[in-house]
Amino acid sequence: MTSPIVPSARALVLLALFAPFAVVIAATVPGAWMIAPAAALAFVAMSVADGLLAPRLRDLQLRAPSDAEIGQPIPLTVLAEFIGSAPRRAPEAAVGFDPRLGARGTAGFALTIAGDPGVRSGEAAIVPVRRGTGSVTELWLRWPGPLGLAHRQAHRRFDHAVRVWPDLSPVRSPTLQAFLRDAQFGLVARRVRGEGSQFEALSEYQAGMDRRRIDWKASARHTRLYARENESERDNQVVLAFDCGHAMCEPVDGLPRIDRAVSAALTAAYVALKGGDRVALYGFADRPQLMTPFATDSREFHRVQTAAAGLDYASAEPNFTLALATLAARLRRRSLIVLFSDFADTTSAELMVESVERLVRRHLVIFATLADTELAELTDAPPDSLRALATAVAADGLARQRAVVLQRLRHLGVDVIEAPWQAIGYRLIDRYLAAKRAEAIG
Repeated sequence: MTSPIVPSARALVLLALFAPFAVVIAATVPGAWMIAPAAALAFVAMSVADGLLAPRLRDLQLRAPSDAEIGQPIPLTVLAEFIGSAPRRAPEAAVGFDPRLGARGTAGFALTIAGDPGVRSGEAAIVPVRRGTGSVTELWLRWPGPLGLAHRQAHRRFDHAVRVWPDLSPVRSPTLQAFLRDAQFGLVARRVRGEGSQFEALSEYQAGMDRRRIDWKASARHTRLYARENESERDNQVVLAFDCGHAMCEPVDGLPRIDRAVSAALTAAYVALKGGDRVALYGFADRPQLMTPFATDSREFHRVQTAAAGLDYASAEPNFTLALATLAARLRRRSLIVLFSDFADTTSAELMVESVERLVRRHLVIFATLADTELAELTDAPPDSLRALATAVAADGLARQRAVVLQRLRHLGVDVIEAPWQAIGYRLIDRYLAAKRAEAIG
């Protein structure tokens, strides 16, 4: 493999020091002015020789996964095999990639010993910031000679595609998996006592049971207390609707709001599918983008995840009137609609409220929005200057307008969830289970 020789930073600094040395010689001993150029040439020759003595590169490999999740680290591994022994000083690698795979588009790291004396390896972790398909495109490697005056350098081009999926770490969390095992609709179908409306069976009343479940007629016939067992409500339609407009593309702790919402929605979708309900995704911005068929089983969760990965980012203002009217026209029965959205001004919020009002007449609606922590920080910041005071007043005004809009939604009968991104998925699961217990969906 061809590896050009380049001077090191140490060599350039030492070479720059020859300039004042030459000036001193020319000023004190004019006849010996040739000493400085000769010394500089000797130093350059030494640097070239140092580069030639650096080990030759036999093979250079880059290993990266083909699939990743947004917000979760991706390991990039570089393996460098040298002819003979590897350099004593650690080689340095730099990887270039699509900006959606990392904030800066580059990652640098050092290579260490990998067991074999002639092999060096190193690993870096990059964190994707957007869904979609990105590529790892370039790899640079440089390693020093014995004196550190010159480096050999290698450059390779790649076209390794990495598909970035929504973050499913909440779905895989031990807490959620334990909850599903212990919940009424765990991995094994079971009868649910005291919930739902469809009669299943009678069982003998035990201490601690809800007294409202006692069947007095059956108890009178058998001269002992019996309680009713009802089957839980199933086969409900749950629609997860996403506003993909510009407000939802704003970052929250490093990731766009839409991606935080998608992770929370997929967690709730997994629970709903485990509970025997049907789940569909709907995305819109200035026009409807996506409407999936209803998934009916947890084995179809991968199809829901794939559809969520296709939700695009848009810089346009969302058209709630068109989007929610289109959604209402496609639903033939009462459904639970979870709307993930946000708003930056009262004008767009007014159009959203009017559209939701028409939707709530027939369907059960949950409005989920991420708490604006940045706005809260600006409001609570100490007013130590006139500018800080003006900022706090403006932020407080926006927070009040936001609270008014959310209160209007509550007055319409909409269940509003406003929570930090870490908690919104679990809050949504709680509201979904409460609606299911109250038989409010079907």
